[in-house]
Amino acid sequence: MKQETTQRYRQRRSLARSEAQIAWARDLRRNQTECEEMAWRLLRTLRFRGFKFRRQHAVGQYVVDFCCPQRRLIVELDGSVHAQPSQARRDASRDAELKRWGYTVRRFPNGIVVEAPELFLEKVLDVAWSLPNVFSGEK
Repeated sequence: MKQETTQRYRQRRSLARSEAQIAWARDLRRNQTECEEMAWRLLRTLRFRGFKFRRQHAVGQYVVDFCCPQRRLIVELDGSVHAQPSQARRDASRDAELKRWGYTVRRFPNGIVVEAPELFLEKVLDVAWSLPNVFSGEK
């Protein structure tokens, strides 16, 4: 029964995602940082306001930290490594590519999630409310 369900699921999943990419995202979910875990708990509370987030979600060739597909919003948490010039260039290139695909990317330092969780949620909500719901056709 389980194998049959899995096979039906695999037939419906997006062809844009490879098995390797799905395995990578699953591994990232299993080994999330403390900050990612806390952010996930906070973002999950937004479902009661109509925003469903996915964590370690595959978008094109990338796996993003958090994604709200209905608003095409990506939330990325940045640790200290993202301040290095080489990483900042990679992040900018990645964000530009995601923007070309119609996503809005917002980056937050890890510290805001731990030190000011209410502010983190407020900033994410401000962005989410400002974006159109792509599933309903609203502008």
